[in-house]
Order: sequence, then structure tokens, then C-alpha cells
Amino acid sequence: MTPANAVQDYARALALRSPSSYRVGPFTVRHDPGWELKYANYAIPDRGAEPTVDDVAALVDAFGKHGRLPRLEFLPAWAPAVEPALLAAGFTVENRAPLLACAPDDLRTPNPVDGLRIGTPVTGAEFTDAARVQHQGFGGEGEPEAGMAQWLRDAAAGGGVAALAVLDGAPAGAGGCSPAIDGLSELAGLAVAARFRRRGIGAALSAWLTQRAFDQGCRTVWLEPGGPDVERVYAGIGYRRIGEKLNISLVPEPGAA
Repeated sequence: MTPANAVQDYARALALRSPSSYRVGPFTVRHDPGWELKYANYAIPDRGAEPTVDDVAALVDAFGKHGRLPRLEFLPAWAPAVEPALLAAGFTVENRAPLLACAPDDLRTPNPVDGLRIGTPVTGAEFTDAARVQHQGFGGEGEPEAGMAQWLRDAAAGGGVAALAVLDGAPAGAGGCSPAIDGLSELAGLAVAARFRRRGIGAALSAWLTQRAFDQGCRTVWLEPGGPDVERVYAGIGYRRIGEKLNISLVPEPGAA
């Protein structure tokens, strides 16, 4: 099974490839100018980083100048000195999320869902439908930001995978896999519309995305589940734990400017 550090290497390399990413001291910041969602904007420390008080302050200042929540996602063992430095600066742990991974020989085919059609979005309307499912599936209201649909477009056009699931003529689920680097790809943004949940669509969509990534040459697809129930869905199609990731942020004090 792919070691967790390889996943961290992947996440950092993918961030560095983005033209909107930037560096602050020993940190690489993944920045999405068209998408304010906190999960699309975060920093990753260099391996073995030992940030100073000034490094952390500069990172917080950079997030503020870009209008984003100061936030990091990384494996604690990747840079053990970083978490204590962040906690000392007032950061709060959001959660310690498991990392799951699946190799081609481990993928299992889930039970079929009658009438479900899964394919790659092609038209602007299809990408908007997929982004809307994701936006509302993650608790958003109204229409999604442009960056959400753009992430799916970039995945579909840049060596990754984008998917839209349709059931009973309506958008039922969406998600994507980011472009592969050294045989690794991340399955992310998977969401099922509220009225279609608990019907097996999440498992079917996850398996479809994973298989497409394998068909394009990936040797491992990894992901971060949103909770225990979701982890069980992924486990059912062959994903297994390989490590734990720290999600940590600096939440402004009430009334702070």
C-alpha cells in the first residue's frame, strides 16, 4: 500500500503546480482565487519544517491579504514541529482525519443502482449541475462559486477525472479525481444530492471515479472521508486507512476585523 508520506508529497506537488499557489517561509499555500471554500485554500509545510514565530505570523498575514481563513492540512509526522508552533499561535485543531487509499487489485464493484447514469460532464450546463450538487451537498446555499465548476473542468481537461451522476432525469451526484502525479490521484469533492442519499449512489460514483483514474494509469487513488459513515462506504469498495491528516485553522475572535 502507498505510504502516507507519498500522499503528502503528492498534495504539495499538486499545489506547487497551480499558478495561484504561493510560498511563505517553509509553507506552500494552495490558493483558489475563484473559490472561497476553506477546503480549497490551505497551506502545506515543507517536510521537516521548523517554523519560527515570525514564519507563522507571516503565513497568517498572507491568508488575510488574500481574504482566506488561515488554515493548514498536513500529516503531523511529515513536519512534527509545525503543530506545536501553530497551537502556540492560537490555531485550533479542526479534526484529525483518516487518509484512505485504494490500489487497482483492491477495488470492489458495488451493487448497481437501477437507472443511474454516470459520465463526464461536457456542456457548461452539466458542469454547473455537478458544481451545484457539490455546493449544496457540502451545506452551501444558492449557486456555487465559479471556482467549484472550474475545478471540475480542470480535472476533466488536465489528466484527472470529473463525474456527474444522473437519476430520474436529475443531477444526483458529482465528484472528481485530480491529475495524477507519480501514479497517485486524489478523489475529492464527492457529493450526493440530499433526496438521492442512502441509495448506493455514493459507492457507485466513487467506484466509477476510482476505476477511471486507474484506467488512466494511476496506481493509487487516495481520499479523506468526511466522517465514519462515509468511511464505511469507501471501505466497502476497497479503500483502506494508510494514515492520519491534521486539519488546523486560526478562527478569528468574535468581533475581530
